[in-house]
Amino acid sequence: MANPTAAMLVIGDEILSGRTRDANMHHLTGRLTEVGIDLKEVRVVSDDATAITNAARTLAAEYDEVFTSGGIGPTHDDITADCIAAAFDTPIDVREDARAILQAHYDRQGHELNEARLRMARIPDGATLIENPVSAAPGFSLQNVHVMAGVPSIFKAMVESVLPTLTGGAPLLSETVRIDRGEGDIAGPLGDLAAEFPDLGFGSYPFQKDGRYGANVVVRGTSTDALAAARARLLDLFPGDAS
Repeated sequence: MANPTAAMLVIGDEILSGRTRDANMHHLTGRLTEVGIDLKEVRVVSDDATAITNAARTLAAEYDEVFTSGGIGPTHDDITADCIAAAFDTPIDVREDARAILQAHYDRQGHELNEARLRMARIPDGATLIENPVSAAPGFSLQNVHVMAGVPSIFKAMVESVLPTLTGGAPLLSETVRIDRGEGDIAGPLGDLAAEFPDLGFGSYPFQKDGRYGANVVVRGTSTDALAAARARLLDLFPGDAS
C-alpha cells in the first residue's frame, strides 16, 4: 500500500525576496520521511490573499496532507488563517479556547492581550487547535490542512504536536553510493538499474573534486532488502569506481 502524500505551502514575501532562508522545509521533509508520509510538492507564495487561498485549495485537493508555514502572527500581513478559512468557505472569528490559551500566556508574561495579539486567536469554524509549547499561540488543522507558524523553533514544535494525529506509512530509507565517474558514463547503466528495481527511486548528484568528476547515487525505498540488492548491483556495475 502506498504511503500517504503531502505538500508544503510556504507563505511570506520575506522568503521570496531572499531576506529569509526557509529552514522549515528541511525539517518537515526529514520528519515526514521518518513517519512514512511522502512529501511530493513544496510551493512558495507571497503574502497575497488570492495566491494563498488558491494554493491551499489546490494542494488540499491533490494530497492527503498539506502543511503551511508562516503568516499566523499578530501583524496586518498575517493573513494565512483567513485565507485557509476562505479556501474551505468556512467562517472565522476569535475562538474562546484559543483566547483562553493566549490570555493565560500573556498573564504569565505580565503583558496585555491587546487587539493585535488577539488576532492569533482567530480560528476557522470546525478546526482543531495545534499546540504551541514555545509561544502559546496555537496553529490549527482544518480538514487536511495544518496551519503553522513560520518561526523555525515554533514550526518544529507544532510539527511534533500534529504528527501523532496523522496516519503514516512505511518510513523511507536510503543508500548512497559514490561513483568516481562522470554522469555521462553512468547514465545508461543507471537507467537500466532503475528499470530493474521499479519500486525504488534513484537520484544522481554530480560533484567535481581534484579535477575529477563523479556522482553520489542515492537510492530510496521502503525495503531494506531491495536497497541492499540495488547497492550491490551498483558496486558490481562500476567495479573499482563505486564505494
